[in-house]
Amino acid sequence: MEQAEVLSYVFELLESLPVPYMVVGSFASAAYGEPRSTLDLDVVIEITAPDIERLCAAFPPGDFYVSLDAARAALKSPAGQFNVLHATSGFKIDFMIARKDAWGKAQLSRRQRVPILPGIMGYAARPEDVIIGKMLYYQEGGSEKHPRDITGMLKTVPAEIDKDYISQWATKLDVADIWQAVLDRLKT
Repeated sequence: MEQAEVLSYVFELLESLPVPYMVVGSFASAAYGEPRSTLDLDVVIEITAPDIERLCAAFPPGDFYVSLDAARAALKSPAGQFNVLHATSGFKIDFMIARKDAWGKAQLSRRQRVPILPGIMGYAARPEDVIIGKMLYYQEGGSEKHPRDITGMLKTVPAEIDKDYISQWATKLDVADIWQAVLDRLKT
């Protein structure tokens, strides 16, 4: 199974259960900005305990590795996350439980269906929410890839991005300084 086939499988599975989901992270920023290579797919899901059982059971053990215990634990954690690993390719799917706060609810309600890869449609967070998420990741870990992805998005689809929305949430989520630094970087 190639990366594109894994993505198709995951999206079809989530939609058939049905589990509300949205792609975030590098695949989402690449859908709106500059592509870059990655070996993991970040997916936010809004899921219940019975659905998490069905989701984990739908990954064939010979092809995928998933820990049902880790998935159950993620569901109980405020920032829960669990992984599914495709055995032959090493491709990893990071499932993140949807945030319960106002921004978490807003971003999931705003998701949109877009081409994630050529010929593969899936739900992704809107560009503004991808940017906000990348600022939060940057705040946590400091990886320079996040501001680079944000800058790429702002250069590629600037007219489609609601900067006021980003500014409002950046202030509420305490990443306004990062947002300002990104805007300053665009000026140079």
